[in-house]
Amino acid sequence: MTKSLSLLDSQHIKSISVLSDEPQWLRQYRQDSLAKYGSMPLETSPLYSKYTNAAKMNPQDISVSNDTSNNAPSILTQRLEDLKTESYALQIGTQVQVHLTREASSEGVTVLPISKAVLDYSNILQQALKSSSSSEDRFTALNNAAFNTGVFVHIPDNATISEPIHLVSTLADDGISVISRNVVSVGKSSSARVVQELYGGGTNQAYLELLNCMVGEGAKIDLTTLQMMNPESYNFSTRRTELARDSKTNWYLGLFGSQLSRYRIAYHLNGEGASANDSEVIFGDSSQSFDIQADMTHNRPYTEGRITEKSILRDKSNSLFKGMIRINPDAAKSSSYLSGRSILLSRTAKSDAIPGLEILTNDVKATHSASVAQIDEEQIFYLMSRCLSREGAERTIVEGFLEPLSRRMSTQIRAWIAHLIESKWEGRGLAINTDEELRKFVEVEETRYNEDAEIEQHYKYRR
Repeated sequence: MTKSLSLLDSQHIKSISVLSDEPQWLRQYRQDSLAKYGSMPLETSPLYSKYTNAAKMNPQDISVSNDTSNNAPSILTQRLEDLKTESYALQIGTQVQVHLTREASSEGVTVLPISKAVLDYSNILQQALKSSSSSEDRFTALNNAAFNTGVFVHIPDNATISEPIHLVSTLADDGISVISRNVVSVGKSSSARVVQELYGGGTNQAYLELLNCMVGEGAKIDLTTLQMMNPESYNFSTRRTELARDSKTNWYLGLFGSQLSRYRIAYHLNGEGASANDSEVIFGDSSQSFDIQADMTHNRPYTEGRITEKSILRDKSNSLFKGMIRINPDAAKSSSYLSGRSILLSRTAKSDAIPGLEILTNDVKATHSASVAQIDEEQIFYLMSRCLSREGAERTIVEGFLEPLSRRMSTQIRAWIAHLIESKWEGRGLAINTDEELRKFVEVEETRYNEDAEIEQHYKYRR
């Protein structure tokens, strides 16, 4: 059954539940969320409402269905070949395929379609699904009511996973949009890496996502999201991360595709000593829009948070960065930092930044900053006087702009982002592959910050 997003009704929601044989609590949860979805505005905060671009996606033009084709775009052919030896979940439309390596299986890693996880991991799923309240946001309510696919990742207690787990999601080539519910659960004292890749899409096609990440005591997880969707599509994502005592998360977000990317990101530091680092890179051109909200909420003492966003915008692209640090009464001795910075490569590009602080206790450290600036013509002139073209000068300035953020990323993530920036700059299709071209970026990034290697190279040629 195919429905317009604007015509979702109780009967359609019921058909999703029947198809997956869902428990009663989830059926009721969907219906309650649907009721809230219909009455909520696009933006709940009056501070942000006049800036949001969410209306750019017309619900009447977006079609959803409980079943889609399983045809992936051709740009993924090589990528899927590369992943055959990796642990991954491949989501094509509403269809999900899973492959785990021997190492992941031996450590007890579980990766399942969300419909099966609801039955097999009911307690974890119920906690995760209900933590994202449908009263918070219109699109949270939509996803809670109508998600028709998704992936569940569970890392058991005391597991150490050295290889990344890839979550590869692409819209099918049938024009149908997807509403996905993804959950990542990390057990106590575990360590893991998850890489999410988003592809595909066409005109009036959307990937609507709600992702919950729960990190247990003393656990560490590094997550990377690379959004490489087609420029005609839409991408709406709501993310909520819950961190227990002494847990740590690093989340790297790279947004490159889609005509409208709306991300609502929230970190809740619920245990003493918890730490969260959020690093975001945006590269927009043409008439792309990026609407990002990032919140860091400190609920316990001695917690640390850091949000850093950097946008590179050209042509008529635009970005909106909304950030908030909240330090609640029971979170003394906490430290938090929030930064949003944009560099405009064209006179017609635009960026807005609205950072905020809400401090409800004493003896804390909290700071925020924001800047939006045109590219410096004096810097362009200087670099062009050193035999660079204007484009080469702009790219050098962009590399310097991203350098402080890049230092906190792993070699692989820096290489992926450098590859995607170059691909977009040169008008190539967006994808990450482990081919010869990408290996060149890895080699550069491996030596970029390695001063010892530079010294060794110097002595090598003096012998």
